[in-house]
Amino acid sequence: MTKTDLKKLIGSYTAHAGRFEVVTVPPMRFLMVDGHGDPNSSAEYADALATIYPVAYRLKFLSRNELDRDYSVMPLEALWWSDDLTSFTSARDKSRWDWTTMIMIPDWITDAHVATARRGVELKGGAPALDRLRFELFDEGAAVQTLHIGPYDDEGPTLAALHDDVIPAQGLRMVGKHHEIYLSDPRRSAPEKLRTILRQPVTSAT
Repeated sequence: MTKTDLKKLIGSYTAHAGRFEVVTVPPMRFLMVDGHGDPNSSAEYADALATIYPVAYRLKFLSRNELDRDYSVMPLEALWWSDDLTSFTSARDKSRWDWTTMIMIPDWITDAHVATARRGVELKGGAPALDRLRFELFDEGAAVQTLHIGPYDDEGPTLAALHDDVIPAQGLRMVGKHHEIYLSDPRRSAPEKLRTILRQPVTSAT
C-alpha cells in the first residue's frame, strides 16, 4: 500500500525562507479546536492538542485499515488572532491571543468516519477537549506566506514586515486570521531549526 503525503501534493504547504509568495489555498477540511491564552502555559491549549492528535491518528488508521488508503498525518496548524495586532509582532503578549488548532484531513474522509474516530477515542478514555472538537471546511483563498526558520518567539520582525510592508506593496490588504503551519516537531527539533509557514490571508486593497 502506498502512503500518500498530502504536503507534497498541495502547493500551499511549500514555502521558502526569505521569500514572500502569494498563493491560493484550496478549500480543505480540518479537525479544529478553539481556545484562548498563552499556548506555552494554557491548559486549554494542551487539552486541544491532547484531543486533536488522537482523533487525527485514529482517522489515519481507519483509512488505512478499512479504506485501504494510507496517508501521513498532516502537520499541526493554528489560526491566531487578537484585538491588537501588536500582540503578535512587537508586544508578543500571548495571554491576549485567541486560537484555533487544526489538522487537515484528506477529502475521502467523511463526517461518518470522523464520528467513528471520535467514538473510538471516547471509548479509550476520552480526550479533554473532545466536546469542543469539530470537523469543518476551511476555504482560505488568497494569502501571502513565507517560511520562518527558528524559534516561534523570533517571528515578530517577519510578521511586522509581512503586515506593514509586503502586503501593502502588493496592492493587497489583510483579511482573516494569521495562520501558522508547524512543519517541525518542537519535541524533536532544536529551536533554531524549527520550520514554520507563516501565512496571512489577503484580498485586493481596491
